[in-house]
Amino acid sequence: MLAVVKDLFFVARIRETARLAGVPLTFAKTPDDVDAAMGDPPRFILLDLTAGLDYARILDAADTARVPVLAFTTHALARETQPWHARCARVVTKETLTQELPTLLREGVAG
Repeated sequence: MLAVVKDLFFVARIRETARLAGVPLTFAKTPDDVDAAMGDPPRFILLDLTAGLDYARILDAADTARVPVLAFTTHALARETQPWHARCARVVTKETLTQELPTLLREGVAG
C-alpha cells in the first residue's frame, strides 16, 4: 500500500497498524514520490484529501497505473473535497478510516 498522508498523527497510526497487520507500506510526500511508486504499483493508495496536494496529478498517476484510491476527508471538508470523490474507489471520513484501517490494510479496496 502507498499512503499519501501529511497528518503526522495519521502517519504514525497507519504505520503502526500496517506493522501489526504485516502489510508492506510506503509513504509518499509529493506527487513525484507517487509517480515513482507507480513503477511497482501498490495494491491501493491511501490519500488524504485534506492535505492540499496536487490531487489531479496523484489521481492521474493512479488512473494510469490502474491503482484504486481510498481517500479520506473530514466532515468539515467533505463539500470542499467533493470534486475528487468520483475519482476514488472509496471516500471515508477520518473517523471511519480509523475504525476500518486494519481491515482495509489486509483486504484492500475494490477498484
